[in-house]
Amino acid sequence: MKAVGLFQYLPIDAEDSLLDLQIDRPEPGPRDLLVAVKAIAVNPVDTKVRAPKPDAIVEATPKILGWDAAGEVVAVGSAVESFTPGDRVYYAGDITRPGCYSEYQLVDARITARIPRTQDYSAAAALPLTSLTAWEALFDRLEISSTGTDAGKSILIIGGAGGVGSMAIQLARSLAKLKVIATASRTKSSFWVKQMGASHVVNHRNPVDEELKDIGIPEVDYILCLADTDQHFAAMANAIKPQGKICCVVDNKEPLPLNLLKPKSATFVWEFMFTRSKFATDDMDRQGWILEQIAKLVDNETLVTTVSDTVEPINATNLRLAHRQLETGRTIGKLVLSGWE
Repeated sequence: MKAVGLFQYLPIDAEDSLLDLQIDRPEPGPRDLLVAVKAIAVNPVDTKVRAPKPDAIVEATPKILGWDAAGEVVAVGSAVESFTPGDRVYYAGDITRPGCYSEYQLVDARITARIPRTQDYSAAAALPLTSLTAWEALFDRLEISSTGTDAGKSILIIGGAGGVGSMAIQLARSLAKLKVIATASRTKSSFWVKQMGASHVVNHRNPVDEELKDIGIPEVDYILCLADTDQHFAAMANAIKPQGKICCVVDNKEPLPLNLLKPKSATFVWEFMFTRSKFATDDMDRQGWILEQIAKLVDNETLVTTVSDTVEPINATNLRLAHRQLETGRTIGKLVLSGWE
């Protein structure tokens, strides 16, 4: 089958950073679905995994990236009861297994769901990783009520125009009924986050605590940081309310001064979307359930997919272009590739 992968971890401008390949089609294990991949979305995690490594690793077999896909089930494992061949599905997958830059992919049925009935494969492929990350961050990590019990409380979403931010704004506004303040630094991205449902927009190029004071909201109940954790930590500590909660998704490079949170008894928590699949946690099937909820919310028009650009076909040239665009840090919404040559 066709695939796009790498043997060396190289800068994206290197022609060998992503290669068109022919690899063996896999066979499903007991809990697996074998999916014919129709569309994929590209995420920052793809570029981070592909980026040069300090020890110049060379893979003996090709590394296949990609953790956002939509496609058709063509075979199921012996223990799978919830899906049958012909089902149209979407998923983010498991970072410890080969990714979706391939014509066929194996994915655990427990972290998979049927795509929204109203969406095509391209629109569906833009949803899984970002919606799972946003849902888990808001409702599992920050423990915000998804049924409106916390209505009227405030949340600051740092990095609101990206894929996760776009979904988090919608979920925080429509399900949690929160007052949403999102950050953006350009006119285009500011317009986007307002479209997604943010009540206020502040500039993350400046200290976010000062920006909040300027709009008359000096403290917030929750903060979801989707950008530079190191850069924003001190300002987040200033801006969080006593007994508030902060969730981050981006790795820190320097030790975090968590003692800044002690006077406020504030909570700090990480969100990593692959935790459940990587460690096969007892609640691993919750990701399948979350994707089912997302599909219903898209179908009833509570949520909108966040595709900003779609490119055809799926090949190494187009994926290198997509990685290069993501690495600018200026991408709004999601980049999707569909179809194979």
